[in-house]
Amino acid sequence: MAVSEPNWEWYRSFLQVLETGSLSSAGREMGLTQPTVGRHIDNLEAALGLKLFTRSFDGFAPTDAAQELQPYAAGIAATAAALRRAASSHGSGVRGTVRLTASEVIGVEVLPPILATLHAAHPELVVELMLSNRADDLLHREADIAVRMFQPVQDALVVKRVGGIELGLHAHKHYLAAQGVPKSMDALFRHSLIGFDHENAFIRRFQEKFPAFSRDRFAFRADSDLAQLGAIRAGFGIGICQSALAARDKQLVRVLCRQFSLTMDTWIAMHEDLRGSARCAVTFAALAAGLAAYIRVDEKL
Repeated sequence: MAVSEPNWEWYRSFLQVLETGSLSSAGREMGLTQPTVGRHIDNLEAALGLKLFTRSFDGFAPTDAAQELQPYAAGIAATAAALRRAASSHGSGVRGTVRLTASEVIGVEVLPPILATLHAAHPELVVELMLSNRADDLLHREADIAVRMFQPVQDALVVKRVGGIELGLHAHKHYLAAQGVPKSMDALFRHSLIGFDHENAFIRRFQEKFPAFSRDRFAFRADSDLAQLGAIRAGFGIGICQSALAARDKQLVRVLCRQFSLTMDTWIAMHEDLRGSARCAVTFAALAAGLAAYIRVDEKL
């Protein structure tokens, strides 16, 4: 008997079992029964002629074949989601779903008022926001539009620079009242500093210019910018924050303004295939205008 061509639901179940490690957990995530997910896995293995999981008492362990197939299945998932977003936009006016990706701080602290204004103007537009700073989200169709703090260089993208966001050193006024205001960069060695946990190429270049910001000097370490911002707001110590964002909170004080200043270029990008999409065009324009206004506030500080 001929083996049927795998359908999308089988791949969807495959990805969920990969992520959760069990049929029951995958079923709960997908709203399916455990036997149904099990049949999907059996059918996919039969169709592909591969063993995808090793069954054991504590769950499903992926085989080497499953690990190799994972990015392809994820690509199918991203393409299917992009297809649904494109289909949802057909009809009169601006409507449908647009999926955005942005870094944590931009996505949580900066974009919501911009997106609220956009939604008020186009109430049939649905916004999905993914907090990520990966360079390849757009090419994999995991998102329609990206806000990035670096210039996207991949081919097949429409890219716009909207300006530079300044970063400065900030602390809660209660921390500074208790510990004193540093008068020089050397004085930071006597303070509780907030910073990263793991290094990357950008951080290594940054450390060459500001040696006080080395991992072993930090009293609070986190790779999440939101976690660092939360620690600054809680009075834990001195950390790096967008100056325009800190200006919204009267409890935060900038220190060493002349000695420490960084600028992050801000870019918006989308796949060139979406250039003619009304839902993406209005969203791209709203992000460009909203972020430019945010940057103008920053420049006045």
